[in-house]
Amino acid sequence: MPHILLVEDDKRLSRLIGRGLLEQDMDVSFAYDGEKATELASTQDFDLIITDIIVPLKNGLDFCKEIKTLKPLIPVIMLTALGTTDDKLEGFDSGADDYLTKPFEMRELIARVKVLMKRFSLHSPTEQVLKYESIEMDLKLKSVSRSGIAIKLTPKEFNLMKYMLENPERVLSRSEIAENVWETHFDTGTNFIDVYINYIRKKIDKDFENKLIHTKAGMGFILKKGYEEHQQ
Repeated sequence: MPHILLVEDDKRLSRLIGRGLLEQDMDVSFAYDGEKATELASTQDFDLIITDIIVPLKNGLDFCKEIKTLKPLIPVIMLTALGTTDDKLEGFDSGADDYLTKPFEMRELIARVKVLMKRFSLHSPTEQVLKYESIEMDLKLKSVSRSGIAIKLTPKEFNLMKYMLENPERVLSRSEIAENVWETHFDTGTNFIDVYINYIRKKIDKDFENKLIHTKAGMGFILKKGYEEHQQ
């Protein structure tokens, strides 16, 4: 039986979500503040965490950052009323793997929980170091460098760069990136993927003459040496 940690200070909503998870044969532990959530997540094994952002003592963003540092393979879903693009970017930057805004349908939350648990249960990297040209990523140490120079990436930037390193010299569409890095479908009107591509491009390519992250107009993005159709 999957074990879920639910971090939500609204006890009525917490009970409703807990009931829905239990109906799907999932065991649920409850935390009503960030400090208790950190204690539970640090000392117990969970298959997934669902956390609100605005909770007492320690907010969900700080809690997520802390637990992802300790246990990076625990999938985290942010569940919150803060639904602007900036709010979502902040949530993903803290290490969240998915983001669901209130109000929501329980069946959608259940679907996202199942998708994330399946994804992380299959996560067993055979390679500890990914390389392409002068870029090197150590999956165990969670470090990235180019030409020996350390590059600091946020958790979501790291996952995006990892996916590109796993698929070099192949055009990756926005929908493919969304499904494989975020495990979700974004509205066509959002520019999440472009924002994150620009983030990592500035960090990976800015200080180097040989640009590696390129845009294929109307199709997507590609990690490739000497690609001629790069567009900002």
